[in-house]
Amino acid sequence: MQKITSTELARNLRAVLDRVRESGEAYIVERGGRSVAQVSPTPGQQNAEQALADLYRTLPAEAAEGWLEDARRGGDLLDDELRDPWAS
Repeated sequence: MQKITSTELARNLRAVLDRVRESGEAYIVERGGRSVAQVSPTPGQQNAEQALADLYRTLPAEAAEGWLEDARRGGDLLDDELRDPWAS
C-alpha cells in the first residue's frame, strides 16, 4: 500500500481516485507524519439476487434443510396482504 501526504492527496485527488478506480491501488494518507486515513477501492455493488446467489455453497447441508423445512411450514401461515407495520 502506497503512502501519500494529505497535501499531495489534496493537490492530486482526481488522479489518485482514478488510479484507485482503474488499478485498485490503495493509499495510506499521512498528516504530520502520522497515518490518518486510507483511500482504497470499494467492494463491488451487488443486488440481493447476486448477494444470495452463492449462499447455498457456504451453508452446511443441515442449515439448508432446516431453512427449507421452516419455509414450507411457514408458507401456510403467510398471506399476500400488505400491511403497514407502523399502524396500530
